Amino acid sequence: MTYLLNALSLLIELAFNLLATLFVLRVLAEATRADFHNPISQFLYRATNPVLAPIRRVIPNWRRINLAAVLLAWLVMVLKRAALFALLGAAPNVAGLLVLGLADLIDFVLVFYLVLIFGWSLLSMLQVDPRQPALRLAGAIVEPLLRPLRGKLVVGMLDFSPMVVMLAIVLARILIAAPLIDLGTAMTLGG
Repeated sequence: MTYLLNALSLLIELAFNLLATLFVLRVLAEATRADFHNPISQFLYRATNPVLAPIRRVIPNWRRINLAAVLLAWLVMVLKRAALFALLGAAPNVAGLLVLGLADLIDFVLVFYLVLIFGWSLLSMLQVDPRQPALRLAGAIVEPLLRPLRGKLVVGMLDFSPMVVMLAIVLARILIAAPLIDLGTAMTLGG
């Protein structure tokens, strides 16, 4: 029976994480002013706008941050945790579930940036067409994090700024996301 629960847990996490990815990408693309003519940006807009448009009437953007998309990404994470607890037959504390959803969202964004920076830096070392839509979108999203260190950590022909930013992200996972996940778990389980 645990094998079936593990398989169902994996499928639930995958489905909710894919949904969260859409909203997180929408937030990051808008915040970094990614090229709207990019086909991936247009897909993100078309896929998320039917859900976001009514909410944006009530919750406007703050500066360049789409708060409605952030709220929906957080709710997706809360629902993911609720579904996982329901799968185990546990009744979680609602306040703990909300904190756990926030912790999951923070951790998700940090891991997302980690993977994106690694993939972007790897592809930038290869001879990949710079007009490729995924590379352009990834470059627009990671550039604000890399810009403060750009050119300051160059040794020979290698720029180590992506590695330093990735190290900072891993530290943020350890020092911010992990304690929040522990707090949310303790609150959820009533411990």
